[in-house]
Amino acid sequence: MDKGHTFAQDVSEILERQKAINHHEALALQKAFKDSEADQFDDFLLEEGLVEEDVLLKALSEYYQVPAFDVVGYFFDHNLLTKFPREFLLGEGIIPFELDNDILSVVASEPDKEGLESMIRDYVSYDVVLLVGLRRDIGDAVKEFYDTSPAEVEGDQDLREERGLEDEARVLEDDTELVIKEDESLEK
Repeated sequence: MDKGHTFAQDVSEILERQKAINHHEALALQKAFKDSEADQFDDFLLEEGLVEEDVLLKALSEYYQVPAFDVVGYFFDHNLLTKFPREFLLGEGIIPFELDNDILSVVASEPDKEGLESMIRDYVSYDVVLLVGLRRDIGDAVKEFYDTSPAEVEGDQDLREERGLEDEARVLEDDTELVIKEDESLEK
């Protein structure tokens, strides 16, 4: 029996225990996954709309026996991400998200992957703590980080600063009009 099929069975059983699906649905999901062209059971479940992300994260947390972390909407530390090549992060389905003292927390789609911690330590010398996350969300976060050019980030900052100055000018203009109106009313 291949690992993917065992993973599908185990996660289906966990979803069943968590009352996210019933036994009949668990068996149907496993069969549908086996008959599909999907490579990853978790992606299959999400793409087909069969479970919600938070439910799947909870099941994956139980399966891997590590905490789950939803990377969607999280603002990752620029310095941590730049320690790793984009292709490595995408290929391994990981993203570093927190450094506390000398402990690096990394969200991984397969935290039990053999040799993963040592591969991470090829790039950093920290102790590594792994959490589980969804591969597609991890990939999206990595792509979003690396595909945003420094010029775009700088341009966004310039735009924010420009708008801030425009807002200040508008406030000064409004204040000036109030002072003029007050002066005119006092003159009358």
